[in-house]
Amino acid sequence: MSNHLKFYIDGAWVDPITPATLDVINPATEEPYTKISVGNADDVNRAVAAAKAAFPSYTKTTKAERLAFLERLLEVYNARYEDIAQAVTQEMGAPLSFARAAQAWAGQVHLEATIKALREYEFEHARGKTRMVKEGIGVVGLITPWNWPLNQIVCKVAPALAAGCTMVLKPSEIAPISGIVFAEIVDAIGLPKGVFNLVNGDGPSVGQVIASHPDVDMVSFTGSTRAGIIVAKSAADTVKRVAQELGGKSANIILPDADLADAVTQGVGACFGNSGQSCDAPTRMFVPAAAHAQALAVAKAAAETHKVGDPNAEDTVLGPVVSQVQYDKIQRLIKSGIDEGATLVTGGLGRPDGLNRGYYVRPTIFGDVKHEMTISREEIFGPVLSILPYESEDEAIAKANDTVYGLAAYVQSKDLAHAREVARELRAGTVNINYPDWDTHSAFGGYKQSGNGREYADWGIHDFLELKSIVGYGE
Repeated sequence: MSNHLKFYIDGAWVDPITPATLDVINPATEEPYTKISVGNADDVNRAVAAAKAAFPSYTKTTKAERLAFLERLLEVYNARYEDIAQAVTQEMGAPLSFARAAQAWAGQVHLEATIKALREYEFEHARGKTRMVKEGIGVVGLITPWNWPLNQIVCKVAPALAAGCTMVLKPSEIAPISGIVFAEIVDAIGLPKGVFNLVNGDGPSVGQVIASHPDVDMVSFTGSTRAGIIVAKSAADTVKRVAQELGGKSANIILPDADLADAVTQGVGACFGNSGQSCDAPTRMFVPAAAHAQALAVAKAAAETHKVGDPNAEDTVLGPVVSQVQYDKIQRLIKSGIDEGATLVTGGLGRPDGLNRGYYVRPTIFGDVKHEMTISREEIFGPVLSILPYESEDEAIAKANDTVYGLAAYVQSKDLAHAREVARELRAGTVNINYPDWDTHSAFGGYKQSGNGREYADWGIHDFLELKSIVGYGE
């Protein structure tokens, strides 16, 4: 029986206090495929009360007991892997192959990383005669986005469980079904009642209520910078900790000695992955001015290999973007690039040929992009790449850093020592050299308006802990 119209509170699937529903749209068809219930302050109060009641006993569990819960969570997650992938394809339009290989996989590998980190984590140590003790911060509110739903749910839930916290999760109402599947997974592992709770709903009715709730000790939010500001303001009156992973406009500096064809081709793929809906996507590609024309030709050829279409088709590379709102925003920004004089290399306005419904975007490359253009400043969140020529390395670094964001950056060079030097100059939370594999044991988070706090492995556990000094404890 479907739990789509239920919330998970105090160890049980329950009906909302006041019935209200929202259609969940399949972005490939623009049609509703299911409904969820949407909550309000009363539902949040019930979930927070359950989490608050569960905290005193759960936070006293041993590391071994929490490890057992996480290991069981991974076991059940793996058993439900295909259900997760199917849910992500339906709710956000990710090609099924990508949903399996990346979206569902992300939750799996972050669970593995958290388990490894918890095994090695020390919650106490002596400093002279003072005992330094790290303990769970309390009840935490977890607000997650639609673009990488399992990645962000696991990156919050797993370390919160590891730290000894209890929680209320609000998945995105745009892509909520994978979150419901995840709650079913949690329900199967035998956690004490009230440790994990899920309430669906929108930002104003549920997210802001969680953020402002006096019995929530911390809120961890991933989403847009605009929404993050609202969350932070809502949390301010109760002086709770706020951890945020927000927007990005990541620079990709291709240095003159790099293999241009390879660097540009991989850069296009990195920008377009997940239909461009990744906060750390390398959306600003800086290339040497002398190689600009060649870079445009390579980028055009690379972009045109990205087949857009039915997420269930085996040869589809890019599915639709998630919603009409996102589609309209991307179209507006593509038009701004054209109107402001950038060179449209490929792609452009409207759907790809042969697609007359669904939120499909044409993979788009702009060249001759000026640093001050809108497409170089605003986060587009679609398969749109801006290529900016530069005359000197100092110019590229200065323009890369001249943004309100600071989530990620990328450097390409055959000279690793030189690439490392450039990486140190970039003001971003993660700098990727020569397109490395995803490292789930690194620290992920941003500088400036890309947020605060860090996720992944032990870094994530750390964010859910308070530090207590017991002075006079003795040796």
